[in-house]
Amino acid sequence: MAIQENSSCHCFAQAGQVLKAGEDNVTVTWSLNTTFPAGTDSDYKTVKVKLCYAPISQQDRAWRKTVDELKKDKTCQHKIVDKPYSPSTNTFTWTVQKDVPTATYFIRAYVHNSADKEVAFGQTTDSHKATNLFEIQAISGRHVSLDIASVCFSVFSVVALFGFFFLEKRKAKASQKS
Repeated sequence: MAIQENSSCHCFAQAGQVLKAGEDNVTVTWSLNTTFPAGTDSDYKTVKVKLCYAPISQQDRAWRKTVDELKKDKTCQHKIVDKPYSPSTNTFTWTVQKDVPTATYFIRAYVHNSADKEVAFGQTTDSHKATNLFEIQAISGRHVSLDIASVCFSVFSVVALFGFFFLEKRKAKASQKS
């Protein structure tokens, strides 16, 4: 069964914008495409909005690969929100989670029926996934204090190595003289 692009999905993050994980917000708005006939959404039960990797962030990364079979597709791994379907315009503001890796993204909304099967979707980009993309900069996990501590321990280890080497040489010379 083919999934139709019946929904429109908009993201209020500027194309090319860089968002910081754990700090910045993304506002997502989705609604039924009004060009479809009335009753198209009669089977819709839930909407699952996900953060998806753009093709540029999938290169050389099999764990992010796009597959036509949705159960195997790894494009959209990060959940933004799951909500019951409403035919009106829906909006959700999501704080970028701290565990989201650095990459280029777009947002996709999947519409599910009562059997939890995907029946429609909408996304913030075109069919080639080349427009309206944004970047997320992940948290590096490093702080200045950690860098300073690692430098101090590195210097100490080198000094200790040369110090013990010098002491061993000195003891060896003293034992040869005796």
